Amino acid sequence: MNFTRFEHINLACKDIDATKKFYQSIFPDWYVRVEGVFEGNRWMHFGNNQFYLSLNDRPELKHVHTAYENIGINHVGLTIKDGEAMKKLLDSEGIEYYVMTAPETKHRIYLNDPDGNEIELVEYNLEYAQSVI
Repeated sequence: MNFTRFEHINLACKDIDATKKFYQSIFPDWYVRVEGVFEGNRWMHFGNNQFYLSLNDRPELKHVHTAYENIGINHVGLTIKDGEAMKKLLDSEGIEYYVMTAPETKHRIYLNDPDGNEIELVEYNLEYAQSVI
């Protein structure tokens, strides 16, 4: 009853600028909402007015989680409006991805960010999207 929306994901990054550039290439309308330094490390909130990534520059850290092989988050799913346009954008940016199919989706596009976090970009079939709103 109290949940209103999913607001942000907090990510530690090897290179905050490379991670920002990666997500900016996928979502050109995202912007830096706020940024600063905490305990000597840069951070920024990067997204739009509905959702953002809280990016933390931590070049000394190692990524120890292996998706689908350890307990933890396997991927984060974000909805998109046009899967065909997204695939063209990814191709033009040289970003590797793979696709899967499901009865409720027009497109399920999977890619990894510079730190190895898997992202699923989903365009739902209109009938399914309308049934869950």
